[in-house]
Amino acid sequence: MKQHAIASSPCGAFTLIETLAVIALLAVIVMMATPSFVAWQVRDQVDARANALVSTLAYARSEALRRGARVIVCRTDAARHCLAAGQPCGNGVADWSCGWAVLAERGGTSTLLRAHASVAAVSIAGTQTNLTFTPPAGQLIGTFRSFDIAPRTPSKATQGDKWRRCIRIAAGGRTRITDGACGAAS
Repeated sequence: MKQHAIASSPCGAFTLIETLAVIALLAVIVMMATPSFVAWQVRDQVDARANALVSTLAYARSEALRRGARVIVCRTDAARHCLAAGQPCGNGVADWSCGWAVLAERGGTSTLLRAHASVAAVSIAGTQTNLTFTPPAGQLIGTFRSFDIAPRTPSKATQGDKWRRCIRIAAGGRTRITDGACGAAS
């Protein structure tokens, strides 16, 4: 008589308990990574807004030189009209996060050169008056100015100076961006 050996073949599937343990572990990892991802996204928005404002100010200065005309950078509303000093934009915020525009003045007429839309997630605190660059050297009318750029609603993950940027504008019209808040020295 022939005996048949019953061979046990290893099963390549996971058990229900192993599958649930892997799912639970993945859920914990996702929950721990979410605040870091959100914080990274907020820092990216702060950096992008700071770089956009520095680029705009450099552009306004160069246009004042190139055109031989006054060039104004102003806070704007949704219709791209300049806001008066301290006037809030449509969402009630009275800082530069409303958006801004670059206008060239010649013969009493203003021409829109460039505009940036609002970004609600980022606060841009600074001077409430328009910035005017004048020819022939592209100087800024007034004294040193600064802008403090930060998350509008800082969370526990986005608190502190590493989430802020400071833009300083010299009277000569040149800009400089640094990490951290502007502080009292600006």
